[in-house]
This record gives sequence, structure tokens and C-alpha cells, in this order.
Amino acid sequence: MARASAADRLTEHYAGASELPACTVLSGDEILLLTEAADAYRAAAVRLGCVERTHLVMDARSDWGTALAASQNSSLFGDLRLLEISLPTGKPGKTGADTLQKLAAMAGEGQLPDVRILIRLPQLDRTTQQAKWVQTLKSRAAWTDIPSIPRTALTDWIAARLERQQHTADAETLAWLADKVEGNLLAAHQELQKLALLHPAGPLSLEQVQAAVLNVARYNLYDLRDAMLLGQADRALTVLRGLQAEGEALPLVLWAIGEEIRILARLAPHARSSLDAAMRSQRLFGAREKLARQALARVPASAWPPALRHAHEIDRIIKGIPVDGLLRDPWDELERLVMRVATAGSPRR
Repeated sequence: MARASAADRLTEHYAGASELPACTVLSGDEILLLTEAADAYRAAAVRLGCVERTHLVMDARSDWGTALAASQNSSLFGDLRLLEISLPTGKPGKTGADTLQKLAAMAGEGQLPDVRILIRLPQLDRTTQQAKWVQTLKSRAAWTDIPSIPRTALTDWIAARLERQQHTADAETLAWLADKVEGNLLAAHQELQKLALLHPAGPLSLEQVQAAVLNVARYNLYDLRDAMLLGQADRALTVLRGLQAEGEALPLVLWAIGEEIRILARLAPHARSSLDAAMRSQRLFGAREKLARQALARVPASAWPPALRHAHEIDRIIKGIPVDGLLRDPWDELERLVMRVATAGSPRR
């Protein structure tokens, strides 16, 4: 039996939890693992009687008073409520830092008995980890770092995911699949889901896996990623519309785009001398590294943070939360985001 990852053990813990801490922090850079952990937490909250959820996507410029207000809106019948705060940049600003500390203190002292707080953070850099607000959260909240899956452990992770869907594969097949997805867990997740649809439970041969991965639909997420990063706007738009027509899951498409934008937003501030090390830290190698370098050379560094915020706003639209200034249809707004990245840095006609 393949060894479960720390992220998988966390989701299993939530599945059997009889209580949730008053304040929980999930921190990590692997969007698939962080999303799955948050989904498991929410499912546990619902199972334990949570009937209302407020989700706020915040940064240093946000109105943090809304977070405090949301914590105070008590239910008429004393039902459990979930307040979820996502901080994609990991930089709350002074007001945000003070608010997070206050919320953690109130929750820890039992002042919010009918509220459960979930805070989602990226993996914080060493300097930010020393900040007072982080230290307060670590002492007052149930803080869990969700580690990324290193390349050396990717075959074990794939094997564990295959076992979850009642499939097995030999070492050669696992290694081939790990190489094919280039360390991208989101891509691996997509391929494993495809295998679950194509084949019944049991062992999978190398030939079966290769046929499923290589003989894909006309359009795939890799094509969309490549066209967007290479600045091939027309191609990117064609692939995106093709994915929509073929019934690809919208959240999965957004994850794939958002993951690339998130990584590039983190890389953009690095000077040329430190970019190599930054690439290694983000686990970019081979073809993905080349694509990233081309995109960073074409797109101004200042364009990445707004694009990342745009991706988070589309996530809100998918969840049914209207966003001022954005289209109601998330597929249409996703087209805007893809074109935003694909055309950035291009000369005006």
C-alpha cells in the first residue's frame, strides 16, 4: 500500500473529526492540495452543523472591517457559522495583520462560540514567518503547513491516488506518468481522473496509461497553458472555447490557469541573478521552466499581481458571488483573464 501524503492524512482527519478548532490556518503553495484540504474542512463543518459560510478574499488594500463584522453576525438560532478568509498574497498589511490577530484571540478565548474561522495562506517566506501576526496565529490557531510533493515522492503520491480509485500500477508505469506531468499535481490529478473514467478497478498497464494520457481530446489544459504563456492569444482563446465545448470542468480550468499565474507572480520580482534559484524553489524544470522564462520576459512584472487577483475573483463568480465590474458568466470572464496574460506586453496596434 502506498504511503499517504501529509495532505491526504489531513483530509482523512477532517473526515472523521468530531470537532473543529475555533480558528484554523491552512498554508501551502500547491493549489490542488490546499484546495482539497479546505474542501475537506468545509465538509466537516457542514457535517458538524455549520449552516452558513462567508468567504472573503483579502489583501493589504481590502476593507478588513468586513471580516470583523462577519464574525459578529450571530445566527438567530445559534447555528454554527464558517468564516473563511483567503489571503492569496500572504501580505495582509497592517490593518489586516491586526484584524487576523484579533480574530484569532477572540476565537481562542471563546468569544466566538458559534463561529469557526478558516484562514488560507500561501507558503510564507522566511521574513513573513517572523511577523507578529504569523506568530500570533501559530500560537492561537490550529496552524497546518501543507507541504508540496517533491519530485522524488511524486510516484508514491500517484500510487496512493490510484489506490484511492481502486487502481494499481507498476513502478515503470508510475515513473512514466510522473515524468509526463512534470511535477504538476493539477495535471496529475486530471490524468488520474481520466483513468478512473476509462478503466474499471484493478491493475493498469503502461500501455493503458500511455493511451489515456497521449490520446487525449482535441483540446487540453497543457495547450491552453502553453498558448497563454507564449502570448498566442488567438490559439489560447480557441483552446479555452474548445475545453468549454468538450465539457471540461470550469474549476479545473481555472486551477490550471491560476496555478501558472500564481507561480509567475512569485517569480516576477526576482532579479536575473536570483531567478535560477527561484525557479528551483518553484519546482520548474525543462519545458515548464522555458515557458516561464519566456512569459516573464514578455509580461511586465507589474501585470502578474492584478492577474492573480482576477483569477481569485473568477473563483468567487464560480461560487455564485457577483463581483462588481466583472461578467456574470465565469467562462466569459475566464476568457478575459487568458487574454489579459496572452496579450500583456504586446505592442498596441
